[in-house]
Amino acid sequence: MKKILWMLALLVVAVLACVVVIAPALAKDYQVIRFGTDPTYPPFASKSADGSLVGFEIDLGNALCERVQASCKWVEIDFDGMIPSLNARKIDGILATMAVTAARQRVIDFSSEVMTTPNALVFKKGAGLDASLQAVKGKAIGYLQGSTQEVYAKAVLAKAGAKLVAYPDQDRAYADLQVGRLDAALQDLVQAELGFLRSPQGAAFEAGKAIESDLMPGTSAIGILKGNQALKAMLDKGLAQLHADGTYARLQKQYFGDLVLYSNK
Repeated sequence: MKKILWMLALLVVAVLACVVVIAPALAKDYQVIRFGTDPTYPPFASKSADGSLVGFEIDLGNALCERVQASCKWVEIDFDGMIPSLNARKIDGILATMAVTAARQRVIDFSSEVMTTPNALVFKKGAGLDASLQAVKGKAIGYLQGSTQEVYAKAVLAKAGAKLVAYPDQDRAYADLQVGRLDAALQDLVQAELGFLRSPQGAAFEAGKAIESDLMPGTSAIGILKGNQALKAMLDKGLAQLHADGTYARLQKQYFGDLVLYSNK
């Protein structure tokens, strides 16, 4: 009996030791929040002429950090490296127009909604491309690696005969689109309309109609480490404050005019 009690005591000590090791990794005092960003995605995130980060998500993230009494540290990462960097604890959160999908929810958690935006093809004016299976057959279509657009492209467009090309960032996809290596780019419609298509480089291009698909959900949120309820609660509270005090609406108006990004679902 004593031997059994002794073994149980050792087991309890071992379990408590594991809790002590694991808990600090998640339940930490966030005086600095490290957000992963992809600065090739205006107007959400990009670099100004002096190299500083600018954009809707940058301003929103900085305001969010202020509300939760923390400082923001921005870490530039290619989009397909975001989740690996988060799980390696190189960053605390992903604020990079990351759509909430069932596959991602199996490996990371998310904050409450940041925004909801549709997706579409961008192509040369007059090309008459759309997302129909007949139109994309034989066409070279680019997408961002690790994105929901990649999931849709592989599941739908590839089966329709499209030639798929993956890119680590959006700027490289646009560069190939301009020189004719791509027939179209599949991407966030808001980013295309308010970023590339408004630039001199995008003057000869247009966007097709929004594509509705469960493979490309439009709702994005801040990605956080699985099980990090403390940070999730902090960020959710901060986002609610940004809506309540009008900061979100002001930034939305500044970057997107009358377009409403927040679905409040």
